[in-house]
Amino acid sequence: MGEVAIVYKVTPEGTEIDLKALQNKIGETLPENAKLNKIEEKPLAFGLMFLEVQIILDDKKGGSDEIEAWLAGLEGVQNVDVVQMGLL
Repeated sequence: MGEVAIVYKVTPEGTEIDLKALQNKIGETLPENAKLNKIEEKPLAFGLMFLEVQIILDDKKGGSDEIEAWLAGLEGVQNVDVVQMGLL
């Protein structure tokens, strides 16, 4: 079984959300089956930023859906989208 890299676009609920705290929460509470590769803040519109989160998972069915649901369930997160996915 190989590994897959998935890039998620994590959009906060608003400009009042502390993105540094959200980044820390992602890094500290990441599920065991996932490995955080990179997090970057990127501009969305009118001062609103989003997080681009790259996570490495084992290549198994449904793994990306579990991580997407976990990210969406974090406090302060409005929306999560898969931007890119590829085998390593």
